Amino acid sequence: MVRDRETDGTRIAELLSSEIHGRDSGPLGRLSVVDADRDVEPTEFGAFAYGIDRDGERVADAHVHPDRAHIEFRVGVDTAARAGEAAGLRVRPKAVDPPRTLVFVESGADVKRATDVLGRVVESLGVAGDESEA
Repeated sequence: MVRDRETDGTRIAELLSSEIHGRDSGPLGRLSVVDADRDVEPTEFGAFAYGIDRDGERVADAHVHPDRAHIEFRVGVDTAARAGEAAGLRVRPKAVDPPRTLVFVESGADVKRATDVLGRVVESLGVAGDESEA
């Protein structure tokens, strides 16, 4: 039996968190989930679920909506936009200072592609403390 497509925002964010936790090598091995709100309630505009840090520095935040999640990239925003678009994910710039990029994760199947975007951003940052774009 084919399982229905996973489109619950909280569950999608949990799957993304599991992908990050499950990696101990490569670019994602440098990431950790921090400041998790275990009681987060999805909202139309996206409620903060957890932060994603690389070596103690914030890279992005995960937010949950009723029917999707999104990753709000704080660094590597141009790389996140290019990688997200290349992966077929919906991407939107956020006009704040400094600018950010939102990458939407609209199903459980999109989680692998979203982790690929995270990996590309981490690779573009180089060594800890170097926030230049590759």
